[in-house]
Amino acid sequence: MNERLRQLERHLKQENPVLLEVVGSFRELDRISRSLGFLGKNESLAARVPWWPLIAVLGTYSSGKSTFINSYLDYPLQSTGNQAVDDKFTVMCFSGEGMVRTLPGLSLDADPRFPFYQIGESIDEVATGEGGRIDAYLQLKTCPSEKLRGKILIDSPGFDADAQRTSTLRITDHIIHLSDLVLVFFDARHPEAGSMHDTLEHLVGSTISRHDSSKFLYVLNQIDTTAREDNPEQVFAAWQRALAQHGLTAGRCYSIYDTGAAVPIDDPQKRSRFEGKRDADLAAIYQRIDEVGVERAYRIVGMLEHTARMLEDDLVPRVQGFMQRWRQRVLWLDGLMLALLAAVVLGLGVGTDLLAGVSLSAMQSDPVTTGIVAAVVLVLLGYGHFRIRNWAAGQVIRKTLAEIPETSRHAGYARAFRRNTQWWRTIFAKNPLGWSGRTARKLERLVGVADIYVQKLNDRYANPSGKGAAVETTAPEPGDTSAFAPAQTAGTGESVAAGDAPEPAREKEAG
Repeated sequence: MNERLRQLERHLKQENPVLLEVVGSFRELDRISRSLGFLGKNESLAARVPWWPLIAVLGTYSSGKSTFINSYLDYPLQSTGNQAVDDKFTVMCFSGEGMVRTLPGLSLDADPRFPFYQIGESIDEVATGEGGRIDAYLQLKTCPSEKLRGKILIDSPGFDADAQRTSTLRITDHIIHLSDLVLVFFDARHPEAGSMHDTLEHLVGSTISRHDSSKFLYVLNQIDTTAREDNPEQVFAAWQRALAQHGLTAGRCYSIYDTGAAVPIDDPQKRSRFEGKRDADLAAIYQRIDEVGVERAYRIVGMLEHTARMLEDDLVPRVQGFMQRWRQRVLWLDGLMLALLAAVVLGLGVGTDLLAGVSLSAMQSDPVTTGIVAAVVLVLLGYGHFRIRNWAAGQVIRKTLAEIPETSRHAGYARAFRRNTQWWRTIFAKNPLGWSGRTARKLERLVGVADIYVQKLNDRYANPSGKGAAVETTAPEPGDTSAFAPAQTAGTGESVAAGDAPEPAREKEAG
């Protein structure tokens, strides 16, 4: 992990020095997280950050997602059609080979540079056994289009009901969480709520309350089909009403169509009106896509601050609550164990006169036997106590995790809980291991540092002081060995893994 972070720092040194400083802050946050038990020894929060800009294209079947992608890339990468032509999530990245290669989903699940690293485990949580079928859900395509340099584009299957629906939605949630920009496509030929109910329910109803809701763009595609009736305004308004019924009363909405697949519009004035609206909306969408590199920098800084606050405001209180529940359950069960033991001893003494000869003088006269008996009793009590500790910890961990909605954090929370139940740890401890006033001050300092990073990004991109020229923002070149981004070998254009990792097997795309 340290080597991966060093490779990432070498990559960012040329691309964005501000983010290079952010990696150092993530290292400090890693140390705090490990001391609290939230991270394992070879884990890093920086490895959970997609350092390359991500653009997700989601929506219903036949809404023109693939056609839009091909038009943007100026390259016929994705298959198109009126029916479902792809039932997998397709991750697209740049390649200098001059040809398209299609790689299996395993190339994404096993590679920490991509946003689907170990996604199979998340799929297994909602659909047992499906995580091993990762190739049925994901594929990676390389493309020579210059538009993909420094970006990762993700195309989704449609959201109609199917046998893989639960797993598909889990992957979709993962994509939404990581993406810098999410384009949600709808079909203007079927703008009524019925045909897009699933998309509205999952992509609109669950996103309007997000703190990053501004990254969602809602696109009504194939608006050219309204040219014969000449009612694009009515169709657009009906679509917006359907969005509003699911709570979306604000947000950026666009209406577009692809020229190559458009319905012929004979009337010059009507054609000019449709083309003017389309060109304006496409220009706005393309501009947002081109800006994701800048937005990505702010998002990464935001994740640093958000994680620091999460550790102090969420993880520590939950661990403290867990410790209190665990302590109460252990004490209650220990008391029950002692009461049962006392009842058994008294019962034997009364019923069999076993205790009749036991007295202080008798114990003093045979100290060896007394010591052995006492030692056996203490061992049994200790064994029972630690069995109770472990059992109670498991019960309380399951109950506490069920109260945490962010399932992606469950492993870290469970690790932090277990860390505070180690055999040498007293049940009467008040603070979690690794937590102190000094740790709290470190986290507060990291939050303050995040604000400084934002100011530096403002100086780089917004230039509020007016001194000097604003730095031109360009997409990062993929010609490096970054640990968290696809890399290209110089001269060959072949994709290579970071460091000395082996290159995945490749297959030429059929057709």
